[in-house]
Amino acid sequence: MSDREDDTNAATTGHNGGPPLDDEHVPEWGRDGIGNYFYWKGAYNKVRKNVSRGVAMFRVEKAQRLGLTYEEYTLEILERGRHLQVEDVERIAAIKRKRRD
Repeated sequence: MSDREDDTNAATTGHNGGPPLDDEHVPEWGRDGIGNYFYWKGAYNKVRKNVSRGVAMFRVEKAQRLGLTYEEYTLEILERGRHLQVEDVERIAAIKRKRRD
């Protein structure tokens, strides 16, 4: 008997060897309904894709100096409309605490 025949016989009768159907599928937008998911996703992609290389590199360097990721630093700019500074110790600490949640 070849290895291929062993693999074929490993599945029970009536089973195609695919993933189990018992696991509940959770869509990309979560369990709470679709709401404005596609509007938010489109706006997020529009902001992310229209950044020049120079601006992206500036944000990466600034985020690294502050101990944040590019995502965290950029989100702060988009949400609050200001660039974080080294003196913003409390806000930077709050962002880092959110990582653990």
